[in-house]
Amino acid sequence: MSPRVAVVTDSTAYLPPEEVSRRGIVVVPLQMIVGGRTLDDTTRAEGTSVGDALRERGRVTTSMPAPRRFTEAYDEAAARGATGIVSIHLSAEMSGTVEAARAGAGHSPVPVEVVDSGSIAMGLGFPVLAAAIAAAEGATRAEVADAARRRARSIRSFFYVDTLEYLRRGGRIGAAETLLGSALMIKPILHISDGAIVPLEKVRTASRAIARLEDLAVEAAGAGPVEVAVQHLAARSRAEALASRLERRVPSLAKVIVVEVGPVIGAHVGPGMLGVTVSTGEPLVSADL
Repeated sequence: MSPRVAVVTDSTAYLPPEEVSRRGIVVVPLQMIVGGRTLDDTTRAEGTSVGDALRERGRVTTSMPAPRRFTEAYDEAAARGATGIVSIHLSAEMSGTVEAARAGAGHSPVPVEVVDSGSIAMGLGFPVLAAAIAAAEGATRAEVADAARRRARSIRSFFYVDTLEYLRRGGRIGAAETLLGSALMIKPILHISDGAIVPLEKVRTASRAIARLEDLAVEAAGAGPVEVAVQHLAARSRAEALASRLERRVPSLAKVIVVEVGPVIGAHVGPGMLGVTVSTGEPLVSADL
């Protein structure tokens, strides 16, 4: 029997496909345009192609879903028996997706509560999982939305990029920071604060940046139960090595997963990105992943 409250998100959560299927989560894709083609942000194969396009300095742009696509997702959920919907999306500071979801909700056959996660990637994915678990347990629409918001408040996300150039191109960070980093060959560490991407620290080499990323994740994990997602773009070996070190250093770690981001985030962070999202609280990721 399907939950009475359906959970909808967008593709930038980059949840493991097994979790999406198991939890009955509906995913509305963002889009990207590369080489003159418009593609949905849905497959790992496209994530690889965007890395190649960016390395070759090809033009890659991204766009939010049209409100119509949200309405279609809400219609589908209602047709499967949902009496309410909680729609959870990437930060409104980074994209108009939240507003598109709200516009689409105006035409939904059942009530929709739209939640701004204030984050992206697994910073969005963990709140979506919390909501889906609450829905499966029979929670009301308000309770499902609250589960997402509570988990979102518990999350810390840090990431390293080889260059700030891609973030500058997409308007996600100030040009002055880009010029400073380029001039001094600094490797930036960033985090998400109040829904926005903000510089946190600058170090001199990639190896020091990754070591610092590891330390920040350990500090954020604390002593309670915690899950960690290591995210990357075209840097799987580095991501897996970081995940292995975190398994050894975080004694309260319930689960660590490695996720490659797709083309929409990839277009803004560039190849070589490495990020860590720390989610404190009861474990959400299925034990068999």
